Amino acid sequence: MRLSISYDTMLANAIGPEHGLTQEDLDSIEPEARRAFEEVEALRTGDEVTFFRLPYDAETPRRIKQAAKAIAERCDNFVVLGIGGSALGTTAVASALRHPFWNLLGKKERNGRPRLFVLDNVDPDWLSAFKEAVNLKRTVFNVVTKSGSTSETMAQFLHFRDALARALGPRHVKNLVITTDPTEGLLRKMLNEMPEEQRYEAFEVPPGVGGRFSVLSAVGLLPLAVVGVNIDKLLAGARDADAACKEGDWHKNPALLCAALLHLAHTRKGKGLTVMMPYSQGLRDVADWFRQLWAESLGKRVNRAGETVRVGLTPIKALGVTDQHSQVQLYAEGPFDKVIVFVRVEQFAKTLPIPKRNLPVDGLEYLAGHTFNELIDVEQRATQAALIKAGRPTMTITLPKVTPETIGELLHLLQMQTAYAGALHGIDAFDQPGVEEGKDFTYGLLGRAGFEQKAEEFHRITRRGGVGE
Repeated sequence: MRLSISYDTMLANAIGPEHGLTQEDLDSIEPEARRAFEEVEALRTGDEVTFFRLPYDAETPRRIKQAAKAIAERCDNFVVLGIGGSALGTTAVASALRHPFWNLLGKKERNGRPRLFVLDNVDPDWLSAFKEAVNLKRTVFNVVTKSGSTSETMAQFLHFRDALARALGPRHVKNLVITTDPTEGLLRKMLNEMPEEQRYEAFEVPPGVGGRFSVLSAVGLLPLAVVGVNIDKLLAGARDADAACKEGDWHKNPALLCAALLHLAHTRKGKGLTVMMPYSQGLRDVADWFRQLWAESLGKRVNRAGETVRVGLTPIKALGVTDQHSQVQLYAEGPFDKVIVFVRVEQFAKTLPIPKRNLPVDGLEYLAGHTFNELIDVEQRATQAALIKAGRPTMTITLPKVTPETIGELLHLLQMQTAYAGALHGIDAFDQPGVEEGKDFTYGLLGRAGFEQKAEEFHRITRRGGVGE
């Protein structure tokens, strides 16, 4: 793999035996790690969990690239209507691999590609403002929901479909693209019932791929291809990471290594919070994507045996150097309940100098002649040193450069790490019953047929608990 992982700063030798992992801790995880590896490997042969296969799918990217070229030619704006896993992965990769001010560039500077917007909320003021800011006739909306019944996404679909139909009439069919389940759900039912000449273009979310594991499916690949991300290289990086994860020895499998270390820190040292802190503005949204992946996968009430365990590693997103001035005080002197995972970049795309001549005031000589590249690197190392001194465990993932290949590696590494972490905790990392309960209450309150009892239950709960209705 191109990525490298350093974990010496989690060990007792670096931060002391009270909060650092000892050799005895590392030796003890061997059988648990082996069982976790075997459990995850067994999933590869079934159809219940299939995100492992996404990097090897050649046909879907081929079709997506053809469609993306045609879409880009007919629009100025490409909009993702989705929430959670239907949105976060696209945002993370686009932030990492596109110009940070992509939407402010002219179309020539974007190589003819459209602007990208991800509308992952139902705030009415926000959505109204978006509609006022763009030309709907030159805007293509990608509706992304595997179930085809996600309340937020379907409400957006109904609203913008109506707006497009008013603006374009029957021609609006070219301004909507659907990404959903291949056989089930309301959107698939709608597509199946539409006359072929009036049917929206559609892509599939493969069976066995949950939303938070879907970034390397059509969910993420279509919008990324539309804005010119090299999805072939992205998938190639994921394949390289997957090859590294075929190793059963936890010391040699990078995802299993990370999962085992974080599991040990949690179960042996009480470190239940995982801070991801990239020192790269472009990787900021990777931490946001990881936050959902880690929280929704590992926060569970029961284990696989149905026993109440209430486990979970709580993810926190931070950004270096920004959050040195907002969160690091807590990390250095607050509770000993966190592992800080730094993500650093060895070589940025640009080198930006700090002037060394004509300094306006004495006292700035220490900065003169350096580069911002040096500054951000020194800041990361200095922050880590301060945390080591304070006895705080840290880990570092290093990307040589931010490229489609390294981003593909990082995403797949973190997905595999999550799968192993679930196995180590003995829970199902691929369901989300806590999320479904809230969805069902929403359906009941909005009057969806079949959810009347959920509305009644809601009113019983709110009367008893004093929650406002």
